[in-house]
Amino acid sequence: MIYKSKHIILLVIQLMALNLFAIDANKIIEKANDQYNRGLYDSAIVNYQYVIDNGLEAGELFYNMGNTHYKNNDLASSILYYEKAKKLLPNDESIEYNLNIANSMIVDKIEKVPELFYQRWWTFFYNMLDTNTGAILTLILFALFIISIGFFILSQTRNNRKLTFYLSLFLLLLIVVSTTLTWQRYNNSLEQKEAIVFVPSITIKSSPTQNAVDLFVIHEGTKVKIMDKIDNWLEIKINNGSKGWLPEKSIREI
Repeated sequence: MIYKSKHIILLVIQLMALNLFAIDANKIIEKANDQYNRGLYDSAIVNYQYVIDNGLEAGELFYNMGNTHYKNNDLASSILYYEKAKKLLPNDESIEYNLNIANSMIVDKIEKVPELFYQRWWTFFYNMLDTNTGAILTLILFALFIISIGFFILSQTRNNRKLTFYLSLFLLLLIVVSTTLTWQRYNNSLEQKEAIVFVPSITIKSSPTQNAVDLFVIHEGTKVKIMDKIDNWLEIKINNGSKGWLPEKSIREI
């Protein structure tokens, strides 16, 4: 009994601490917003960063941080935080708009590898659904599928049974698509790592050594996908499909 009581007390203390920080964080964010509006960008960044360092993750917070870095003429940091905000709020038009503006100002203009029509459709629906929305949609579709099966079993006429049969097949197809999209987005959030280049320029190598063959050069603010890691070197891939190695210290993960 004493053992359990200790854990209950610790839990209560932790919850109180979290609640106090939440109240404190709101005040700090309000202060940072005011500093941003007054053009005190360095001070605003310090306060936003304090909240982020204490574990608060929110799309709006990252968006504000991106805007502040942009106003402070730090393109790489602004792109980093816009990308962080986009992960949490994938359909937010303001984030997408500001991210496009920031990307238009960096040196590298890397064209994405053209996608086939079915890949474009898949990407379109993938971007529409975040993990939570996809899970809710799948549950709703499954409930409708069960209802349609019930109507199929209870239907007395041939036409009604035919209609509910095809409706059930269509709903089953949507369930498969929704589940696959949700699972893919969830896996990507865990496994797929992306980063932003944070040095003025970096030469990409053919292997994870400084003496390896030079492949190409990318510049500050460019987004890369992390493919592999060996010691302090990362294998990266850029939008046009090119791959190579760079030092880990030259990028910051989104």
